[in-house]
Amino acid sequence: MADPASARAGSWDQQSDRPPAGTTVHPPGKTVYLGTSAFAAAVLDRLAASPHRPALVVTRPDRPRGRGRRVEPPPVAVAARSLGLGVLQPESANSDEARAAISAAAPRTVAICAFGGLIREPLLSTHEIVNVHPSLLPRWRGAAPIERAIDAGDPETGVSIMRPTAELDAGPVCLARSEPIRAEDDFGTLSARLEALAGDLLVEALDTRPPFRDQPDDGVTVADKILAEDRRLDPARSSAALERRVRALSPHVGAYVELGGGDRLGVLRARVAEAAAPVDERPATGELRAVGDRLLLGSAEGALELVEVKPAGGRAMDAAAYVRGRPPDRAQQSGRR
Repeated sequence: MADPASARAGSWDQQSDRPPAGTTVHPPGKTVYLGTSAFAAAVLDRLAASPHRPALVVTRPDRPRGRGRRVEPPPVAVAARSLGLGVLQPESANSDEARAAISAAAPRTVAICAFGGLIREPLLSTHEIVNVHPSLLPRWRGAAPIERAIDAGDPETGVSIMRPTAELDAGPVCLARSEPIRAEDDFGTLSARLEALAGDLLVEALDTRPPFRDQPDDGVTVADKILAEDRRLDPARSSAALERRVRALSPHVGAYVELGGGDRLGVLRARVAEAAAPVDERPATGELRAVGDRLLLGSAEGALELVEVKPAGGRAMDAAAYVRGRPPDRAQQSGRR
């Protein structure tokens, strides 16, 4: 039996270019859009301004969000309503209710971007579906491709338009485009450029309908979800690796240094400290040391200079302000090794 992904590579139409007798031929460009995150909301803005304006937007239910845990709609729901689009928020896109609503919209194509829920059969094979993924597949399949690309020190990433299959982000790709990762990029700056690229690439794919090609077997990497332990800056790593971790998690998640007593100091911006610092200014591995108005974290290779920090329960501030406002013994607590 042919592999499902291979069977679906090639033309956009799942069975043939000629629809079966009695099948409605949908007007070109009619879409349904599934998405949830702020990234997906930006892509929706671009799609809605194109000839492929969605007839229906499906997103996740309202959830408690933020420090106050207030129930709020997801970014895509807010964007869709501001654009005057119909919104459906089912518990699952695979539910009978959701599938019936999608079918009633009679889309030529269902477009998915950062929906946050698995799409299963029979929905997968009922409609022509494309997925917008912010990486150059097969590199960084999974939940956190932007963060993992920065964290790994990749020189570039990009956006792929693919056909979803039962295996996560493993389906054939019809269009992909690269985007350089700049030395100063954090998640926020890189994500903004990828949002614009993703919106343009989705519209281009819907306009031109290029053929799908199976992903190569070589070069597959998995972008695991960011977990709580990923946020802690582990001094056993090099200062270069810690600097990339700070950028990968800023500003949306946030890295932190663990101080003595279990307190946490959020780190919003950092840089690799100059290697030429005097020996008496170099902190030991795991030591957080104030040197003048600078704040240095000793690591396995070199030191990380914390540039902008956020004390627990406090506001963001530059490291100099933090050092001035803390007694020397507090500013020099050691992180856990």
